[in-house]
Amino acid sequence: MKEKAIHVVLMLLAFSAIAALAVITAFIFKEGVPIIAKVGIKDFIFSSDWYPLEGQFGIFPMIVGSLAVTAGAMVLGVVLGLACAVVLTQFCPQGMVAVIKPSVELLAGIPSVVYGFLGVVILVPLIRDYLGGPGLSVLASSIVLGVMALPTITSISVDAFQAVPRSYREGSIALGATEWQTTHRVILKAARSGIVAAIILGMGRAIGETMAVIMVAGNTLDVPHSLLDPVRTLTSNIALEMGYSAGDHRQALFATGVILFVIIMILNSIALTVSRRRVRKGAAR
Repeated sequence: MKEKAIHVVLMLLAFSAIAALAVITAFIFKEGVPIIAKVGIKDFIFSSDWYPLEGQFGIFPMIVGSLAVTAGAMVLGVVLGLACAVVLTQFCPQGMVAVIKPSVELLAGIPSVVYGFLGVVILVPLIRDYLGGPGLSVLASSIVLGVMALPTITSISVDAFQAVPRSYREGSIALGATEWQTTHRVILKAARSGIVAAIILGMGRAIGETMAVIMVAGNTLDVPHSLLDPVRTLTSNIALEMGYSAGDHRQALFATGVILFVIIMILNSIALTVSRRRVRKGAAR
């Protein structure tokens, strides 16, 4: 009876997370879908006119801004995160790993407002003085978000590399492969599913971040044409205007959340599909 009770409790806890996700999703769609139907999904997504007081709700510049900032952050975060994970698991002495790995993971505990403050004080003036533009830009946001996503990507990638059986590495070395050939052709391929999971979680952190982006992005409602242009993301738009919104304006902000939800689902689905196709190709070979 005790084991059955524990089993039931654990099942309820497991399904509570799914239930919470379902409730949140239903609430967002319930609040946001009516205004999309009223305005028209084409005008809502592809229009650049965001004038809530005049009943015009076009979020295209914010969609482009969110995708641009996330893409830049993932380029920086994935490259640095994977490089750091490879060094920590394949080439670094254990004594240094014990110091470097906790230090990288400690970055995840720093509040986002601190990252935003450092970006405003240090990064934005550097971009303005040496590259031009106002400094508050896609580039500044991408760098800040890339650093914020770095500990997530690094930590999960390290776990993925460490989960690869040691016999894979030893067999490759025994066949005459170098350390780098073993890492590139064996370890990275064997840990591919874990790396994809790390990238997906890092991407979720980047596209969903709000406070740091508000501080360094510039928050203009124009479509960015270069890395040095200011930008407003979907999350920033919700955070900036939710406090004083009402009526259709409030529903439009919930609709922005609906679009953001759909974008995240599409990006995750693409990443998982690409990963599965590569795994199948590897198995076929």
